[in-house]
Amino acid sequence: MRTPRGGRGLSAVGGDRGLSTVEVVILAPVMILFILVLVAFGQLVEGRGAVDGAARDAARAGSIQKDQGTAMAEARKAAKADLEDVCSGPVHVVQKSAGFEPDTLFTVEVSCEVRGLEMLGLDIPTTLEASFSSPLDPYRRSA
Repeated sequence: MRTPRGGRGLSAVGGDRGLSTVEVVILAPVMILFILVLVAFGQLVEGRGAVDGAARDAARAGSIQKDQGTAMAEARKAAKADLEDVCSGPVHVVQKSAGFEPDTLFTVEVSCEVRGLEMLGLDIPTTLEASFSSPLDPYRRSA
């Protein structure tokens, strides 16, 4: 019968020495990368919600104006105010509805580039866009 201290066999304790250090050295960067990926995708989800909300606010702000020029100016102003902390570039607001006649819809499309995957060192442009329609208010501003 062999004894662990006899010098001839490997003890169970001595064979695993330093193994947990190796595991930490290998797994720590993987775990940090995983957390960074989660944060980056979280920013994309937050950006999607913000762009959707900005499109809704821009359509509503434009639909209560008297004329088309003022409507687009107010829609741009509303979208930029909503997205100033979300977008890394300019905010684009485009009217998608055909005109500005009573009993029609005022539709805008809002788009911008969000940060998201840039924090991981990936140079992948991520442009999010959303559109929303709001009925033209029959009691629009008269001044």
